[in-house]
Amino acid sequence: MTINIENEVENGLDFDYEELINKVINRAIDYTEFPFEAEINVVLTDNDAIWEINKEYRNIDRPTDVLSFPMLEYEMAGDFSGIDIEDETLFDPENGEIVLGDIMISIDKIKSQAEEYGHSQKRELAFLVAHSMLHLFGYDHMTDEERVVMEDKQRQILDILGITR
Repeated sequence: MTINIENEVENGLDFDYEELINKVINRAIDYTEFPFEAEINVVLTDNDAIWEINKEYRNIDRPTDVLSFPMLEYEMAGDFSGIDIEDETLFDPENGEIVLGDIMISIDKIKSQAEEYGHSQKRELAFLVAHSMLHLFGYDHMTDEERVVMEDKQRQILDILGITR
């Protein structure tokens, strides 16, 4: 598995965020039983940069905490049986891994939301990575039913890692 992490923020986080990101991504892949070796790109940025991307791609004119850019489409969330392994465009030609997608996270939001919700920045980052990974697997939270399923899966991934509020 390849996990590329880029930090665009100088005054970032004061803990080993790379180790945490790797743990959460690996746990999400194991939890969902994703059957392929995968490549995931994670960018840690600030509110200004994520605001621009949010406006450009979602037409939402404000910063957000996390953006997910899945590279795969699913008939049903978490159902990987429809992935066409013959489609070479899904795979990175350098490492042969399926390109799962990109995650962009605002460090500013990690800090403010951790304070707002009364938990650590580590917990907030872990939550955002788990949340985003589920989006990369096709899960969403547009309806109450989807939201409940996604929240349960997020909680289970974090519980397995021992990351609680």
